[in-house]
Amino acid sequence: MRYIKVIWHHKDPDIPVLLYSELNSEGYETRKVEIYADGHRGFADPNEELGSTYLGTAPIPRLEEMAADAQFMPAEISAEEFERQWSNRRGTVQ
Repeated sequence: MRYIKVIWHHKDPDIPVLLYSELNSEGYETRKVEIYADGHRGFADPNEELGSTYLGTAPIPRLEEMAADAQFMPAEISAEEFERQWSNRRGTVQ
C-alpha cells in the first residue's frame, strides 16, 4: 500500500481542501478521508461512504502529474499518518 495527502487550493466550501488516500499496488484508492475548510470530514472504503466522498474508479495519477496543476499539492505520507486520519474519520478538525 501507498499513502498520499493532497492539499487542494480553491474557494468552494462544498469541495474538500485536504484529501488522504490509501492506494493499492495498481494505484486505486482503497480508503479515503476528505477534510473540508469548515473542518467536517467525509470518508469512503469499499463498505461505507460518508457524505459525498467515494473511492475513485480509476487509478490515481502520479504525484508529479498532480503537482503540475498549481491547485494541487500532493505528497506521499506514512501509513501512520494516514491511520491517524482514518481513526478520526468521523470527527472534525480542531
